[in-house]
Amino acid sequence: MNPYVTGAVIKELRTKNRFTQTELAQKLNISDKTVSKWETGKGYPDITLLEPIAKAFGISIAELLSGNTICNRNVSANMLRSQFYICPVCGNVIHSMGEVTLCCHGIQLMPAEAEPVEEGHKLFLERVEDEYYIKFEHDMTKRHYISFIAGVSPDGIQLVKLYPEGAAECRLKSRGIKKIYFYCNKDGLFYADIHS
Repeated sequence: MNPYVTGAVIKELRTKNRFTQTELAQKLNISDKTVSKWETGKGYPDITLLEPIAKAFGISIAELLSGNTICNRNVSANMLRSQFYICPVCGNVIHSMGEVTLCCHGIQLMPAEAEPVEEGHKLFLERVEDEYYIKFEHDMTKRHYISFIAGVSPDGIQLVKLYPEGAAECRLKSRGIKKIYFYCNKDGLFYADIHS
């Protein structure tokens, strides 16, 4: 993430939106010379202008700061394409079905890349009537623990938050679950495919 909005980002967005420097300046109630200074790297926008600049381009402030605009063409995406974003500072978990720009504690979050279950993070799955009982043989200390478990079906998600020094287990309704994701605070995101 750029530490601040760069002139290159402003120029790219201005060009993409087919604004002249004068047109952008009019929208922001500033001079076109100011826009020119930003784009040539001789100055930066005042922080009070971030919201109006983002609004002029039809993007969020997070997208403006990151320089990455998001275009979700398939708003009704398949839940099996779910992405999880985990804040390394507070452990906040955010779920998305499409591409997003997210920040937490001033850090731009990237989607966690899920890896197949490995030996050190093996899960035990048992079907009990209409539920899956999921258990891990995993440390659940304050420094090393499973943070959450999510059961994902094509049309839904069940997410259960686990806590340090708690039990590394949960129950999920089995209806339609095709994938189980879980997040280890030390080793990252893992998944297991469920075969009915």
